[in-house]
Amino acid sequence: MVVFNQVEFDNHEQVVFCSDKASGLKAIIAVHNTNLGPAVGGCRMWDYVNDEDAVYDVLRLSKGMTYKNAVARLPFGGGKSVIIGNAKEIKSEQLFRAFGRQLERLNGSYYSAEDVNITCDDVALMNKETNYVLGLEGKSGNPSPFTAYGTFLGMKAALNHQRGIQNFSGIKVAVQGLGAVAYGLCKHLFEAGAELFVTDINQAAVERVVNDFGATAVGIDEIYDLDVDVYAPCALGATINDTTIPRLKATIVAGCANNQLAESRHGEILREKGILYAPDYVINAGGIINVYYETAPEGYSKEASNKHVERIYDTLSEIFTRSEKEQKSTHLIADELAQEIIENGL
Repeated sequence: MVVFNQVEFDNHEQVVFCSDKASGLKAIIAVHNTNLGPAVGGCRMWDYVNDEDAVYDVLRLSKGMTYKNAVARLPFGGGKSVIIGNAKEIKSEQLFRAFGRQLERLNGSYYSAEDVNITCDDVALMNKETNYVLGLEGKSGNPSPFTAYGTFLGMKAALNHQRGIQNFSGIKVAVQGLGAVAYGLCKHLFEAGAELFVTDINQAAVERVVNDFGATAVGIDEIYDLDVDVYAPCALGATINDTTIPRLKATIVAGCANNQLAESRHGEILREKGILYAPDYVINAGGIINVYYETAPEGYSKEASNKHVERIYDTLSEIFTRSEKEQKSTHLIADELAQEIIENGL
């Protein structure tokens, strides 16, 4: 298996392959960079087609966490973990405790948390074997509401930069994917007066948002073609690609999904088309910001967490302004900002 020559390998400090015969655990932990502090990033459970796809994902996501934590100005490095398998079939206390023991062996170089297909309850099982987990109930808890709030504020920053408005009345938003974060985002948008168009492979999730917020349901593929102001990718990544970009009528792309650009060049294509892109790891940092306050010496404070999440608006405004001034795509400006912070410190 190729690791060092993998396209997403970026001088990662550690890549650890984990297995446990008794529980069936097969997992990979990637520590990308610890310049600013211990690596922190969630654990994702996914039924990858092959091991190479899992390696690609964990390398890509861990680097993204380094940049996310830096731009959010958190004293964390970047890391990520993936557990390979179908979440509906392999979850067990034995498996998560085995994964917790693997975390313990890293002795604090990496802290895990919930991510796709991993719940706070699953993290609590890991916690029976290690203290190197974050996002526990009774502490910072579920990060989804904070990610949703930050995404909403980032969308507002994009509207303000592009149109000089912060009022969502009459603004049409197409939301792709309706998980916990996207539901919270839809609630914020509905309360702010936006008109919602939504899609998801889970019909129950669609019906919930339609019923609760008066949204209009559209087909999975139809979402790209809508005559809307904002396209909000909130499912899995790479939905901004050669096929979808020519179809977009939205002038803003701002959503909570990770790795929205299929390739870096797609960020420049968006800029050339006059579409303002809110870099994913900047706009969706609310959850990890909230998790940070679990580690605060004075104890967790929801108020302090919210105030920090609100800085996402200012950070994106800075990125949008620099992008316009330097005639570079916003995702490259965000990367440069992250690199500056990683090299020079918080």
